[in-house]
Amino acid sequence: MNLLRTLLLFGLFAFFHFSIGAATVDTVATYSSSMKKMIKAVIVTPDSYTAGQELPVVYLLHGYGGNYSDWIKKVPTITNAADLHNVIIVCPDGNVGSWYFDSPADPSFKYETYVADELVNWVDSHYKTIKNRAGRAITGLSMGGHGALYLAFRHQSVFGVAGSMSGGVDIRPFPSNWDMAKRLGTYAQFPERWEQNTVINLLHLLTPGALALIIDCGSEDFFFRVNNNLHDKLLERNIAHDYITRPGGHNWNYWTNAVTYQMLFMRQYFDKAKPN
Repeated sequence: MNLLRTLLLFGLFAFFHFSIGAATVDTVATYSSSMKKMIKAVIVTPDSYTAGQELPVVYLLHGYGGNYSDWIKKVPTITNAADLHNVIIVCPDGNVGSWYFDSPADPSFKYETYVADELVNWVDSHYKTIKNRAGRAITGLSMGGHGALYLAFRHQSVFGVAGSMSGGVDIRPFPSNWDMAKRLGTYAQFPERWEQNTVINLLHLLTPGALALIIDCGSEDFFFRVNNNLHDKLLERNIAHDYITRPGGHNWNYWTNAVTYQMLFMRQYFDKAKPN
C-alpha cells in the first residue's frame, strides 16, 4: 500500500511538473538605434534551451493599445507552447499604435526597422538561435496580425513563415481608427501611403511557395470581411496558405485558441525546413 501510494504521488508530481512546464520567461531591454531609445520585449526560452542546440524563433506581436507583456499576461500557456514545440518565443513592443510601419508621418515611429532588423539581430546575438529565415516565424493579433504579414511580405529573407490572427489586413476601410492616420497621414491627403502599406496590396511581393502562411479570423470579427478578401486574392494568385475561420469575435478567447494552431503550423514549417 505504501509503495502504491508513493508511486501515485510520484506520478502526480511528474504530471504537475510537466503541466506547468519549465520554460523561462525574461523581460529584456533592447536598443533601437533608428529610434534612439530602449524598448522592452518578453522572451520565452524552452526547458531544452540549456541543451545547447540552436533553436527556431517565433516573433509574436501584440495588438493596438497593447504592449510587449500582453501575450504572457493574457495567454500564460504560451510558455507550454515553447516547451512543446521547442522554440524561443519573442514578444516585441510595437508601441500603442505603430502598426509596425516605419511611419512616413512621424519619424519617431520606425517599428518595421526595429522588429525586422534591430530586434532580430539583437535576439540572434544574445540567444542560441537558428540564424536564417528557415528558423524564424512571425505572427500576431489584430494590429500585430497586419504587422506580421506586412513584415514577412517585405522581409522574406528574414522570415520563412508568417501568420495572422484577426489581422487588420486591409487598413483602407478604417481611415479614422486606431491611430493609423497618425502613422500615415489622413487617407484623404495621402491615399498613396495607405495603398502602399496595406497588406492586401502587397501580394505582388510573393512567389508561390516562398513563404508559408497561416491566416485565422473569427466569423463575428469586424476584420472578417477583409480577411476573406485576402484569402480570395491569395487563391487567385495561387499562393498556398492555411485559412481558418470559426465562430468568434475580436477577443482574447479567440486568440487563446488561435495561437495554438499558429504555433503548430510554425513547428511543422521548422521541421520541414531542417536540413536532412
